Amino acid sequence: MGVIVETRKGLDGMISGQDIYHLCAEMFPICRSITGNGVRKTLSILRAIVPELVLHEVPSGTKVFDWTVPKEWNIHEAWIKDSTGKKIVDFAESNLRVVGYSSPVDKKVRLEELKPLIFTQPEQPDVIPYVTSYYKERYGFCMSQNEKNRLLEDTYHIYINSELKQGSLTYGEILIPSTEGNKEEIFLSTYICHPSMANNELSGPAVTIYLARWLLAKKVRRYNYRIIFIPETIGSITYLAQGNHLTMMKKYVRAGFNISCVGDDRTYSYVASRNGSTLADRVVKNVLSFAYPEYRAYTFLQRGSDERQYNAPGVDLPVCAVCRSKYGEYPEYHTSKDDMELISPSGLAGAYDVYCQCIEALEHNYRYQTQCLCEPQLGKRGLYPTISQKGHYQEVRKMMDFLAYADGKNDLIEISNIIGMPVKDLILLVEKLEKAALIKAVD
Repeated sequence: MGVIVETRKGLDGMISGQDIYHLCAEMFPICRSITGNGVRKTLSILRAIVPELVLHEVPSGTKVFDWTVPKEWNIHEAWIKDSTGKKIVDFAESNLRVVGYSSPVDKKVRLEELKPLIFTQPEQPDVIPYVTSYYKERYGFCMSQNEKNRLLEDTYHIYINSELKQGSLTYGEILIPSTEGNKEEIFLSTYICHPSMANNELSGPAVTIYLARWLLAKKVRRYNYRIIFIPETIGSITYLAQGNHLTMMKKYVRAGFNISCVGDDRTYSYVASRNGSTLADRVVKNVLSFAYPEYRAYTFLQRGSDERQYNAPGVDLPVCAVCRSKYGEYPEYHTSKDDMELISPSGLAGAYDVYCQCIEALEHNYRYQTQCLCEPQLGKRGLYPTISQKGHYQEVRKMMDFLAYADGKNDLIEISNIIGMPVKDLILLVEKLEKAALIKAVD
């Protein structure tokens, strides 16, 4: 496969990998957490691209299954100064410098008191780790192990200007209707709760918002599309617990994808649903097997993101995931090295195109029934070369193969697997056969 730069059309022309990359760059400096103004700012940027994005606020203290929506957290300033007044840690330089959800503090401490408050990644001594403490109030700072090793005996002034208050959890939702009056849904979920990490955080919402724009531009949509932008874990739990979301999704969602870590140029990764054989699993494995056969497959035992909630017993939604480098499996994960240099326009465009292929496959995934007994005469319908010469038969061999398995039982994805032809090519083939009245969709 060549590098994909220009991909599919959105509302105002071609969507490029550069567009998606620029969006990631715009959102990169924002300090996000599971609640707070950073989430709202991020959602406002996304809504500028797709105004149909609706924001929802769920108050702190709301019970959501076994969880409770936490207090809202916002941070304004944080640093550590040595006795000369020099800042040795500064939140303004990187929002990874402070443990997420740190409570406010303003005091002076000796080195022995400071060290337990500093978190590092010892096995990667030159990176700043991403550390959070959402559900136990504490404060802390992050630095590289090399920086920590250089600290001298001294008195240090530690300062965090933050607030934990009764507020709300914010999430965004886009509902795109079927053009055919169908009630069935495709579900897309991505998270917006990590600070400045490009692949693990920003690639997901950036790719997803452009998928939404592309879907809105489609003249024909078989399915409804439910697309959400949420804080990871608590956000998916909250969404499922709100109103009749879970009831409706269990009834109507036919396939779903958790979109995360889709920005680098490394191999593709597939994370299976708990079931492992849902329609979502089938379409992902089919698309990747033709486009990127070297992809890595992970079972549900290797889960790690919101697929945990969507596949939980009693929820049982058909949700899996396509990543580039899977979360937890690449060295830059949850560190300062997950920066804008790790992702690329081609990486983002490639992932975007894979998801477009999956959606197109789902949109066309009918069972087809041949409309004549035995092989049809293709020549009289203009579907067979009028000159017989070596090599010409291969042009129609796949057409005949398709017809051989169009028995009303196999869907398009299964026929693709059997005859070894990508669904995107079969879609064009189906159009020819339908025009010739040789097949008809039976579901």
